Amino acid sequence: MEIFYYLVFGVLGAVVAALELSKNNKDRINTPSTFNSFKNNYLLVYSLMMAGDWLQGPYVYYLYTTYGFGKGEIGQLFIAGFGSSMLFGTIVGSLADKQGRKRACVTYCITYILSCITKHSPQYKVLMLGRVLGGIATSLLFSAFESWLVAEHFKRGFDQQWLSLTFSKAVFLGNGLVAIVAGLFGNLLVDTLNLGPVAPFDAASCFLAIGMAVILSSWTENYGDPSESKDLLTQFRGAAVAIASDEKIALLGAIQSLFEGSMYTFVFLWTPALSPNDEEIPHGFIFATFMLASMLGSSLASRLMAQTSPKVESYMQIVFGVSAASLLLPIVTSFLVAPSKVKGGGISFAGCIQVLGFCTFEACVGIFWPSIMKMRSQYIPEEARSTIMNFFRIPLNIFVCIVLYNVDAFPITVMFGMCSIFLLVASLLQRRLMVIAEKSRTQDWAASKEKDTEAEPLNM
Repeated sequence: MEIFYYLVFGVLGAVVAALELSKNNKDRINTPSTFNSFKNNYLLVYSLMMAGDWLQGPYVYYLYTTYGFGKGEIGQLFIAGFGSSMLFGTIVGSLADKQGRKRACVTYCITYILSCITKHSPQYKVLMLGRVLGGIATSLLFSAFESWLVAEHFKRGFDQQWLSLTFSKAVFLGNGLVAIVAGLFGNLLVDTLNLGPVAPFDAASCFLAIGMAVILSSWTENYGDPSESKDLLTQFRGAAVAIASDEKIALLGAIQSLFEGSMYTFVFLWTPALSPNDEEIPHGFIFATFMLASMLGSSLASRLMAQTSPKVESYMQIVFGVSAASLLLPIVTSFLVAPSKVKGGGISFAGCIQVLGFCTFEACVGIFWPSIMKMRSQYIPEEARSTIMNFFRIPLNIFVCIVLYNVDAFPITVMFGMCSIFLLVASLLQRRLMVIAEKSRTQDWAASKEKDTEAEPLNM
């Protein structure tokens, strides 16, 4: 079955290359050199930050097992990470808006480097501290950098449509190419050079330190609302009011939580789904294939967002529907394909079908990231951007903690079915968001037309 992995990887690679090479002027947006310089600087920093994150991912669980911890203790460590992201994420998001986004990005680097250093200790309490620090860092990674980018983009007077270029390239590089290279580099450090499972964490610290140096030397500070009269509680209240009073923001938060919750659950489920009888599967190569599929999705997203039609609110309904269908495949194959009772060996026929479905889901993930970033830039108010974005992560982290705690309580098919239902609900909510957004645009257009009509007699 080894030829199957190479075939899937090769086909995906060829399609991604063809998409990138075949882009014409209609698929590209002409931008000035000042914007290109700004964009490339952000992409460099974002890629270094993501390299620091991706290098750690494949080896966290493995490292804990080498220290002699069991599945239950490791599960508690993971729950600590998501729990700290939930508890402290909103606070650090609010501080980013108030104290400065650049400062928050530097804090991310320092916090994650400290988290990497704790991996050298086999002491459970030290590792628990590392997971808490990692959870805080994750909250900053997925809020502070995007908030800084959006604010700085508009502060410099760049066109709003150009944001989609930066978003799609950031996902293509940071969530695709960098993830693949980081996986291969980590494999080189651990397996080829035999430097041990802590080596990727040390390498991650180096990338984070380089990124921090670039931030300190080239980024300017920007704020959400630097007013000294607003304390954290007031900021929380303001963010909650913004979500409650604007249905578009509330819908966006629900959509994000449903999709990301399903995505993080998938991260825990794909390995047991592909090896139910302890089949030998190349985890690293499959992970790289998934990341290549994500690159395919981000490449498609860049084309879609470069066009005036369809709108992002429109095509994301289809993306959520396709992602829901792709995660139903483990359930479908369990009914249609007779399960193998042979222990070990290579991947089964049902596993091959599921790999194709999972690649489809990862392509949807690649489309999701730049698209949700664009919608957030349109609907979330600037003064509380980081705070609101971390509010969105509260239900997500609760959901993931519950799944982790009960991962052995339900059959894997039930878990995949639950994810599919969540994604279908996300598709329905996306349709509602599209209807509201279109209505808002129509009203704005009518109001503008009315003002022009009233102004005409005065000009005559």
